[in-house]
Amino acid sequence: MSLAGIRVLDLSRVLAGPWCTQTLADLGADVIKVERPGSGDDTRAWGPPYLKDEQGADTSEAAYYLGANRNKRSIAIDIASPAGQALIRELAAGVDVLVENFKVGDLTRYGLDADSLREANPRLIVCSITGFGQTGPYKDRAGYDYAVQGMGGLMSVTGERDNLPGGGPQKVGVAVADLFTGMYAAVAILAALRHRDLRGQGQVIDMALLDTQLAMLANLGANFLCTGQPPSRMGNAHQNIVPYQVFEANDGHLILAIGNDSQFAKFCAIAGYPAWAQDPRFSSNAERVRQRELLVPMIAAAIKTRPRNAWLADLEAAKVPCGAINNLAEAFADPQVQAREMVTAMPHPLSPALRLVASPIKLSATPVAYRHAPPLLGQHTRELLLEAGRTEAEIAALLQAGVIA
Repeated sequence: MSLAGIRVLDLSRVLAGPWCTQTLADLGADVIKVERPGSGDDTRAWGPPYLKDEQGADTSEAAYYLGANRNKRSIAIDIASPAGQALIRELAAGVDVLVENFKVGDLTRYGLDADSLREANPRLIVCSITGFGQTGPYKDRAGYDYAVQGMGGLMSVTGERDNLPGGGPQKVGVAVADLFTGMYAAVAILAALRHRDLRGQGQVIDMALLDTQLAMLANLGANFLCTGQPPSRMGNAHQNIVPYQVFEANDGHLILAIGNDSQFAKFCAIAGYPAWAQDPRFSSNAERVRQRELLVPMIAAAIKTRPRNAWLADLEAAKVPCGAINNLAEAFADPQVQAREMVTAMPHPLSPALRLVASPIKLSATPVAYRHAPPLLGQHTRELLLEAGRTEAEIAALLQAGVIA
């Protein structure tokens, strides 16, 4: 495992932080998930759906929580108590990375801020994940994915065009600002580990959802900076490529994703309109973008004449990019998805039948290993405190005082 021997103290909750630490855990890091006694990570209660036990009854574990917390060990500590803060300091002294998503300044109240922890452990890498970062006029605001999708411009380019039925701003179906921030944070941590290996120094990483949201606009952000014109919503169409959108066949929908002029010529031949590829109005992508309103209805009328699967078979044979639009049942049943082993089974204390979406990272020499099912709240508290040097009597006293669970 690539990160075997790396220890991570995870003080984050919900999605961005846990997504980051699950990625590190999948790569072999020993991730210690710190949770509130009694309730734990907020997402444990974000259901239904919940994991089912062997009798088919709901357990306490929400699917949301399960999807972001495998390969971790859970310790329940009340960090609002002095004794709990002391435990965190002890644990932080023996790890390589600490990830947290508290509001700016919250951990300073407990003496658990980056400067304090790194004074005792100069090699420590501290990654803070917040809505707006540690600086700027919004640094004290709480940040949530939905709000950031709006503030960061994503909802201005997502959804049907304003002049069509159903037009207007639309959020993405999953919390992409959280997920992208988690992934960027994991990359930043790996870079910081590399620097520490070379120079012996830890550092502080400041990750913000809003920063990430702007960065992930990619070509649309570049479009605006090059032109000064904010791009608009395009529904299922592409801002810079035509034809690159959803079309309706006579029995369902398909995606046509033509990326160059050669592919367009092949499509025209299959559609029975080879002259389109020679027409100066359509022969180059730049002209097709300019003539979008003329060309797209012509293509739509042609595709409407045949069944979806007939189109997909002919287009795939000609290597013209296309695809079906699957629901999740169809996606997970797809033979390519199954061949890539994108579902993994992990025995769980409450159910032997837990299945999770697998990691997409495929490494030839150090493959991802699925070592721990998403832990129960405080499942590893005793184990981790014994590893940290606490005695059974000390652990019993902490339990009695409610500092741990």
